[in-house]
Amino acid sequence: MKLKQGCKDEYQKRHAEIWPELKALLRENGITDYTIFLDEETDFLFAVQQQSGASSQDLGNHEIVKRWWAYMAELMETNEDLSPKSSPLQLLFHLP
Repeated sequence: MKLKQGCKDEYQKRHAEIWPELKALLRENGITDYTIFLDEETDFLFAVQQQSGASSQDLGNHEIVKRWWAYMAELMETNEDLSPKSSPLQLLFHLP
């Protein structure tokens, strides 16, 4: 995903105040650990999730997710439906 320039502090603030109903939806769908990293040179965001079900990107049909996307749209590059533009990363190495 890509953060718009100058939006880091607001992005971090909004995630620090994540809506309880969104957090519950993620947990109900098997997402137990969700971490987002920022590459400050490029403003790219990298999300890592521990999941036993769907990924957060698969939950876009839920109203709370649509509202979150709309809430975050001014801070990130988005698709027409306001979902964050994202692309999967290829796993090259993992040390369990």
